[in-house]
Amino acid sequence: MNITIISVGKLKEKYLKHAIDEYSKRLSRYCKLNIVELQDEQTPDNASEKDELIIKDKEGNKILNSIKDNMYVITLDLKGKMISSEELSKFIDNCGVRGNSNLCFIIGGSLGLSEAVLKRSNYSLCFSKMTFPHQLFRVMLLEQIYRAFRISNGEPYHK
Repeated sequence: MNITIISVGKLKEKYLKHAIDEYSKRLSRYCKLNIVELQDEQTPDNASEKDELIIKDKEGNKILNSIKDNMYVITLDLKGKMISSEELSKFIDNCGVRGNSNLCFIIGGSLGLSEAVLKRSNYSLCFSKMTFPHQLFRVMLLEQIYRAFRISNGEPYHK
């Protein structure tokens, strides 16, 4: 299984980098992990709705250019489906069974995802109705993917 995480915005905090490194190391026995960081566009404090749409489209184009044709794209979006850790485990297993062994999770920037990215998505997932910093969310996503593999393999971790 190949898992790519495309995330808008650079990781700055060392403690988050350490967490990502730890989960990347743990995941290496279950999948080939590739994390793609894309430069976010600067959003002025007084940005209009039109300005925000332009920024989302620019970030969206960067995301779309990073997606390969053979990838099964999973967007992280507030309008996505909320599922449990067990359901995520089954979902990842089922993707592999159906021949989708190249999963690509997309984490948008502070303004969210462009319509073009949402249209390219094969599945939309929502972790919570709450808002999280995208840098922290990357750690949360990696932890849930790791948990999903542990559940799938019947290994102790999930409680």
